[in-house]
Amino acid sequence: MKSGQWRVINNIYMNKIFASLFFFISVIPVFLVGCAGMAASAEEYYSIGMAYFDIGKYEDAEKWLNRASQADRTMTASVYNLGRLAFERQRYNEAVTHFESILQRDQDNVLALKAAAYTRIKTGDLDIASRHYSRLITLVPESSDDGYNHALVLYAMERYSEAEEVLNRYPFALLENTNVMLLHARSQKAQNKIEAIDSYSNILSISSDPKVRYEYAQILEYHEIYARSLEEYRQALLQTSASSSDPARSSIRFAIAKILLIADGENSEGVTELENALRDGFNNISLIEELLDIDGISAENINSIRNIINNFQEAEE
Repeated sequence: MKSGQWRVINNIYMNKIFASLFFFISVIPVFLVGCAGMAASAEEYYSIGMAYFDIGKYEDAEKWLNRASQADRTMTASVYNLGRLAFERQRYNEAVTHFESILQRDQDNVLALKAAAYTRIKTGDLDIASRHYSRLITLVPESSDDGYNHALVLYAMERYSEAEEVLNRYPFALLENTNVMLLHARSQKAQNKIEAIDSYSNILSISSDPKVRYEYAQILEYHEIYARSLEEYRQALLQTSASSSDPARSSIRFAIAKILLIADGENSEGVTELENALRDGFNNISLIEELLDIDGISAENINSIRNIINNFQEAEE
């Protein structure tokens, strides 16, 4: 069989334009073994491996890509795709070994860096993932996707100021990408920055989401902007279904009760809302007990809250 014939067969694999694809893939290995005097090239091994990869026959793909990886000219591509194979099969430690072996030879390989960084998230090695992403955004500073992923890792590591700093490098994404905008707002909120108020407001001007609105109300409450906070909590309650858990309606009702008690400790409306929160399933007794420390609550409301606490504790016994 001539090399030109091999190229035709490889094209058939890669483009999948004939219904007899599976037949060709099944008989090619026989040709490789049975054609006297013919030795397949590394490129042909690689093409066969990728053909198997494309149709999800991962064990066969791994076999042929391992053969292709023995040759210098197809080593990097083969190892990279062996990493992809391992990732697809959720063998993340194996996958990252392949990707990082490429980086040992070529530390600036962008594809391997992206793959290694993302796989390190899967293995839980966030420090290493962060280092890979830091390298990536140095090599490709215009990539807001890599910047977002890096910030996401930093946020997960509770390095909130660093996450915000990374996202600040992508001003256009902060104007139009809601995922980037939300992570930026959450990074600011985690630092209790007042700037988070405007960041959340900008997101809600684009799309209304009860979870985002709930977080917005929380940062307003933290900065003692109670009237706006109460308004946003009530709007979030209207938008939140009974089956929602994040946020739960009971948590929103408790937040409303707290603000009502802060704003007017003489009014019984806060106690009524607290009772509604308990009926909806609120069960954080420690937070309820903290309400007793709010200044300005009337003696009647204090007694009502104590009765609620006592009834809750008796029901738990």
